[in-house]
Amino acid sequence: MKDSYSAYWRNLAEGRRTGPGDRMLILLLAPFSLVYSLVQRIRAGLFKLGILKSNSLPRPVISIGNITVGGTGKTPVTAHIARLLQQGYRVAVLSRGYGGSLEGQNVVVSDGATVMLGPSECGDEPYLLATTIPGLMVVIGSDRHAAGLLAMRQLSPDVFLLDDGFQHLRLRRDLNILLLDHSRPFGNGWTLPAGLLREPAGAIKRADLIIHTRCPQVAAAHPATAGTPACNARHRIVDLQPLLGGDPLPLPCPAPRKVLAFAGIADPAGFFEELRSLGFELLHTIRFQDHTTYDESELSIIFDSMRQHRAEVAITTEKDGVKLRGLSRDRGGTIMLARLELVIDDPSPLHECLRNLLQNKR
Repeated sequence: MKDSYSAYWRNLAEGRRTGPGDRMLILLLAPFSLVYSLVQRIRAGLFKLGILKSNSLPRPVISIGNITVGGTGKTPVTAHIARLLQQGYRVAVLSRGYGGSLEGQNVVVSDGATVMLGPSECGDEPYLLATTIPGLMVVIGSDRHAAGLLAMRQLSPDVFLLDDGFQHLRLRRDLNILLLDHSRPFGNGWTLPAGLLREPAGAIKRADLIIHTRCPQVAAAHPATAGTPACNARHRIVDLQPLLGGDPLPLPCPAPRKVLAFAGIADPAGFFEELRSLGFELLHTIRFQDHTTYDESELSIIFDSMRQHRAEVAITTEKDGVKLRGLSRDRGGTIMLARLELVIDDPSPLHECLRNLLQNKR
């Protein structure tokens, strides 16, 4: 029931539900959204005036974040930029560690050589970054300035990536990258709780670069980005990795395969559609809550559904896969992980922003 409520709210907040009852609910939530918007405007204004203090780190800070709740593909973008920077710099990611048991503490997840924590401790996204990008340093902490100082003392990075940092104004950043979903960049236009926006849409003026994610093959930049450098990007599934190890399955598959697909991410619709476009017949799809931990109840739903629909294999995301590695061979052997790759149509605005920042900071 919780999942259906979550799916209903997201469709409402994205503007996909527009019936009389839906409009009435928006009107009921609107006063709360107006108060929330006012608070966010005041907060941003206090930081801009210096009344609320922003702290600096002794190395360049690149923030990657969004203005809406979930679903814009921050982790693949962070991974892409980290790999670009690693061609000449020691890179450390500063993440909140959402969903991990150590959330709120300042802890080193990876020193670039050894991953010291598991996903249950540091959260699935920091763990995924640490385990899939060799040499990447990852530190978690709700106070990203304190986490950055810990990284300076123990790891000595050349540059920081502030994961999900657009609203984390307590840490001064040298480059502010904002991600917007190309199809519905601001949802229904309302802030929480009536819409998806974390703060009023005018906050995009803080962005130095905008990356439109989930773009079609040919897409024009959104009018709201006029005057701000922008890139169009999409996520592509490049292969399927067996959960328990082994050779990846290259894509597209030579023949359609009957599969069950599941995901515990903010908006899995695009993931499911991508699988269909690759020739998979999705016998059934399961949408779990974002950051699902995959206890026995969720696992029972998955494997009962596979038997019911006679699925040959279950496919999920790499992000979900980090929490499934402890499965036995008879269960884990039927699960494959979709490995995503970020494709940017014209990466020159991104490259120019990075080059200008790092040259000026030398």
